[in-house]
Amino acid sequence: MLKKQKSARFLTTPTRPIQIDRDRSVAGLVEKMEGISFQGRNLARVHQVWLNMLSDNATIFMGLAGALVAGGMRRLISYLIRNHYIDVLVATGANLFHDLHETLGRYHYIGSPRMNDAELQEAMVDRIFDTLASEIEFREANEWVGNFANTLDQSRPYSTREFLHLLGRELAEISSEDGILTSAYKAKVPIYCPAIGDSAIGIGLATGRIERKNTFQFDIIQDVVETAQIVARSVNTGVIFLGGGTPKNFIQQTELTATVLKTNARGHKYAVQITTDVPYWGGFSGSTFEDDQSWGKVSKDARTATLYCDATIALPILVTALSQTATKALKQRHRPSFTLGRELNITIT
Repeated sequence: MLKKQKSARFLTTPTRPIQIDRDRSVAGLVEKMEGISFQGRNLARVHQVWLNMLSDNATIFMGLAGALVAGGMRRLISYLIRNHYIDVLVATGANLFHDLHETLGRYHYIGSPRMNDAELQEAMVDRIFDTLASEIEFREANEWVGNFANTLDQSRPYSTREFLHLLGRELAEISSEDGILTSAYKAKVPIYCPAIGDSAIGIGLATGRIERKNTFQFDIIQDVVETAQIVARSVNTGVIFLGGGTPKNFIQQTELTATVLKTNARGHKYAVQITTDVPYWGGFSGSTFEDDQSWGKVSKDARTATLYCDATIALPILVTALSQTATKALKQRHRPSFTLGRELNITIT
C-alpha cells in the first residue's frame, strides 16, 4: 500500500491510444496524438507551440536547412509565407537555388540511392539521395543568377536580404510558377542566406565575376544587424527550425546581437525544431533549447518542443493541421510589416 501511495503522484495521466476514425481531420488526428507517446506526442506539441506563437503575435523566424526544396517541401514553405505563418525566413543557399531552379520551370526527379553514380555523372545527372536533377539545367540556372547580378549596382555591396528580394521580383516578372522567392517578394517577407556563397547561387555569382569581371559583393554583416533589429523591435519572438545548420545558429544569435542595440533581449519566447540530429556530438544542429537557454538565446520560461523526425514526414502533416486550426489566430494576428528596400524598415503593431 505504501509503495502504491508513493507512485500515485507520478501516475496521474494515462496515455490515450489512438482509435481509427475515418471522419477525423488531419488536425483532429494531430490533436489526438497529444495522448500517445514518443515522437507522435512531440508532433502534437510542435503543432500547439506554433499555434501559441500565432496567437501571441510573436515575430516568427523560420530556419530552413539542408535540401528540403529538392525533397518536395517548396510549396509548403511558399504557403507558409503567403499566409503569414512565418515572418522572416533564413535559408541555406541550396534551398533557395533549388527553388529558383523550379521557378524557372525545371524539375527534380524521382531516383534511388541504389543507382550507379558513375553512370549518373557521365550523363550529367546529379543525385540528392533518392532525387535527381539535371546538371546541365543547374549550370543554366547558375548562369542566370550571374547574369541577374550583372544588372545590379556594382559600386556597393548588398545584404543577402536585399539581393534575394530583388531576385524574387525578377522571377515574379518572368515566371508564372510561384515559389519561395516569389512568394516572399509578394508578401514582403525578408529572406536571409548567411552562407550564400556555399551554394550554387555562389557558384553562379562567382562565374559572373570571373567571366564578366564584375565586382558584385555581399554585406553579410548587414544581415546580422537587420535580424538583430527585428528582434529588438519585436514584443516577443518565436523560432521554427527545419533541420539545423547555419540557419539555426544565425537565427539564435539574433538575441545576443540585440543586446548590442541596448535592448533588454529576453530570449525567444517560443521555439520548435524538427531535426534528425542529436546533441551528443556538440554540433549546433543537434543542440537542445536547454543549451540555448544558457546562452540567453531562448527565454528561461519559453514554450518549446523538439520533434526528432524527417521534416519531409512531419511538415506536410503540421502545415495541413495548421491550415485547419490557425484560421482565427491568423485573422487576429498583428504581424510585423517590412519595407524591403536598400534599408530594412520595420513596423511592429
